[in-house]
Amino acid sequence: MPVLMHACTLLLKILTLPLQVAELLGIYKFYKRVFPVIVYNISFSYNSKMNEKKRELFRELQRFSPRGGGPLRLLEVGCGSGANFQHYPTGTRVTCTDPNPHFQNYLQKSMDKNDHLVYEKFVVAPGEDLRVVEDNSVDVVVCTLVLCSVKNTPKVIGEAKRVLRPGGAFFFLEHVQADPSSWIYFFQHVFQPLMYYFGDGCETTRATWKHLEAAGFSDLQLRKFQAPLFFLIRPHIVGYAVK
Repeated sequence: MPVLMHACTLLLKILTLPLQVAELLGIYKFYKRVFPVIVYNISFSYNSKMNEKKRELFRELQRFSPRGGGPLRLLEVGCGSGANFQHYPTGTRVTCTDPNPHFQNYLQKSMDKNDHLVYEKFVVAPGEDLRVVEDNSVDVVVCTLVLCSVKNTPKVIGEAKRVLRPGGAFFFLEHVQADPSSWIYFFQHVFQPLMYYFGDGCETTRATWKHLEAAGFSDLQLRKFQAPLFFLIRPHIVGYAVK
């Protein structure tokens, strides 16, 4: 199967050669204007199918509120169109970051719908470089469907850990690489060239849990499950890691 998988992947790479050239020439950047529209519309379907999982995950947020009282300080990395806002506790002070500035209009729509939150600011920045956020300054960092497309996963996790206060938590919900013995794993690798371009850098072949395990958190609550989604992104991990 490995030989067939590599041969099929090579074929897909050849077929996506025009997209590779477009990226080198800078033409592909136009897609970053279109991508927020796609994400905003897809988020309704994803939230509908994953609502229970999100509710279960974010129910734990309150545990990490400041001990002396006061609102939860939350940083969402790769906030996209704000699909998680409905699950955050009332009064949470939210700072949003995303490397794509074209998400801002869709983000505002989500803010208007979720006025139970206090929005601090929206920062255009990659997850690998959160220098605008001070060390030990937030209670919770949230990252969902983001670690599949960042340039450097360990660095993003490291930045999240840096800005968390001691005892704060990094919450995640991500699609990941399937079991190597499965056909899903085979097709994830074969169709990866297409996923990269149409998913704005998305990689379905990442074993993200390994980076979380190696990040040095004091406690890691991580669970794998099969999401009721398109088969290439069905394998998921969910949980939180405590600094």
